[in-house]
Amino acid sequence: MNNEYHFFVGNEKKQSDNKIAITCPYDKSIVGNVHIANQNNIENAIAKAEQIFPITKKMSAYERADILENIINEIKKNIQQLSEILALECGKNIKFANAEVNRAIETFTLAKEECKRIEGDFFGLDSVKKGVGKSAIVKRFPIGPVLGITPFNYPLNLVAHKVAPALAVGNPIVIKPSSLAPISALLLGEIVTKYVPDGMLSILPCAGKDIEKFVSDERIKMLTFTGSADIGWKLKKLANKKKVCLELGGNAGLIIDKTADINDVVGKSIVGAFAYAGQVCIHTQRIFIHADIYDEFENKFIEKAKKIKTGHPLDKKVFLNSMITEKESIRAEEWTKEAINSGAKILCGGKRDGNNFEATILTDTTQNMRVESNEVFAPIVTLTKFDDLKDAVKMANNTKYGLQTGLFSNDMKNIFYAFENLEVGGVIINNTPTFRVDQMPYGGIKGSGFGREG
Repeated sequence: MNNEYHFFVGNEKKQSDNKIAITCPYDKSIVGNVHIANQNNIENAIAKAEQIFPITKKMSAYERADILENIINEIKKNIQQLSEILALECGKNIKFANAEVNRAIETFTLAKEECKRIEGDFFGLDSVKKGVGKSAIVKRFPIGPVLGITPFNYPLNLVAHKVAPALAVGNPIVIKPSSLAPISALLLGEIVTKYVPDGMLSILPCAGKDIEKFVSDERIKMLTFTGSADIGWKLKKLANKKKVCLELGGNAGLIIDKTADINDVVGKSIVGAFAYAGQVCIHTQRIFIHADIYDEFENKFIEKAKKIKTGHPLDKKVFLNSMITEKESIRAEEWTKEAINSGAKILCGGKRDGNNFEATILTDTTQNMRVESNEVFAPIVTLTKFDDLKDAVKMANNTKYGLQTGLFSNDMKNIFYAFENLEVGGVIINNTPTFRVDQMPYGGIKGSGFGREG
């Protein structure tokens, strides 16, 4: 396995004197050493993007689709390598890592399909008197160089969600991947730069403060950011008048009414609550259960949670992986203790060992506890009982976030009430809020973001 990873300024691989070691969260073994870009490298990448845009904006749909098809085929040839690197650098178990690589393939495939039908529209104007005998042509034009900033938790597919649409329409893009897990992005760069004009893609692991200086750069026409709310809203201010898309996470709610199939709910809720150690922006964090089925759900949910297997990310039997850093694991432990000291009851879990934090279930939590009000980004879930669905919807809405909410119900009246009244970007019926398919319009309201992907 290659131990040195260079960044890309356009199609040129670059190295620097500044390198960081990327370690596996599970055992701290070194996955690779990554060369870190500086401000001069960023400047050169943006200059290249600006210079190539007059060419990329005139590329035919055929040319763009052909580029994407080549990328798709190349990723398919490298599924095993990408899956293993992804698993090791961010601690994701190999099954979930493999699923992410396949999602990236789907993301590029969707972009390839879409690039042939996004050119515009033609329609008559005779729906009003003044428009009789007249027609309109609407044409879409690429906006120009894009800056994409991505997090550690889906270090391949969330990069794909920035890169694939940009290539599909002819926009050059500069990617700043997470410094905690940049290798997957650099491996994707190895693939993409084989097929795109020099400057259409740059991938630059770098310090956040270095990329911040370029957010307001007038050569950048759009900022697309996935990450924490504090940083996202700060960058939006710096972006000034340019287009911005922010995906900032949340503390997603799940409502389970009395008509739900308990066994189905429990199985899906275990995945929603504890997949990738809860380090997912649509992690199932707050579960609201109808009083008639609360005890049955709680008992079965705890029973399954206690059986979750932990271990090395390359072990296919492992489900619950390590948290990205020990600092984050310590934070999860502190928030759990804070909740217990304030009156919450712990039903299972709560213990920490290095980067590893147990699957943890709490009840009797209140809105002033961080496990309830903030984005926990850890394998922690809270359980709350309700008698009336309208109360559950109010509780789910009682948050500064609004990304996705799940509802398990076989009552159409309840389903449509929830759909109309939940204050989120997406309502997932008979699955957890953690469900996502990559062509869905995806994004939030309130503190969860601005704009949509997919």
